[in-house]
Amino acid sequence: FNLVWPIKPSLLLGKGSDLYSCLCMWLYFSALWGHAAPQCPASCHCTWDTGTVLCSDAELRAIPEGIPPETVSLHLERNYIREIPESAFSHLVQLRDLYLSHNRIDSLATGALRHLGPELRMLDLSHNHLRHASREEFGSTRAKTRLYHNPWHCDCALQELMETLNLEPETVNGIICESLGEHTGQSLVKLLDSGVNFCSLQRKTTDIAMLVTMFVWFFMVIVYVVYYVRQNQAEARRHMEYLKSLPSPRKTPTETDTLSTGF
Repeated sequence: FNLVWPIKPSLLLGKGSDLYSCLCMWLYFSALWGHAAPQCPASCHCTWDTGTVLCSDAELRAIPEGIPPETVSLHLERNYIREIPESAFSHLVQLRDLYLSHNRIDSLATGALRHLGPELRMLDLSHNHLRHASREEFGSTRAKTRLYHNPWHCDCALQELMETLNLEPETVNGIICESLGEHTGQSLVKLLDSGVNFCSLQRKTTDIAMLVTMFVWFFMVIVYVVYYVRQNQAEARRHMEYLKSLPSPRKTPTETDTLSTGF
């Protein structure tokens, strides 16, 4: 037995125990490292040393889940994303660049971009389907913003947003009014520079609507009063005709004699 198995079983058992302990420790630290290591979202490529997450051309239909909180630059261009939920980027406190161009975004949840930190320096929403936007969606971000190539409906809310955002100068003329009657197809910035004020137009429209509403209400009151008076007059005439149609009371013989004799 010693010739075939020259190593003593006790020594083998001791070495096997050490080997088993090392294997367990390796598995434990591997699992711990795998749990602690940041995970990259599916269909994305992450570069950890630069904090870049590339999700471009990934056929995404929504903002991917599991974006690492250490992300500095997030690329979501050329996908099929339609909306941005309110809490989509709330955990990305170190984000500096957010690229969302060439998607199908047509709506922003209230405060959708409000959670982006003060470190944000680039926000690209160009080449989407946005028609309406206001300051509530963007919050207080001071990032350089791209909004061109969207079918904008120019109104007071968009005008106020334009005055608030830090728009990229070389792309600002690409913000075109697509649904505003005589101003369709014109640059919003050029319209504002020419003296067009959508907020005053909106106030005038509101005032006219209020006047029309008051006139309609006053007209309805007059019609009701006239109807009420005529209805009462008709009722009064019917009542008088009814009284006239009643037979007069007959006089008794005693009453006739008294009247004729004067007693």
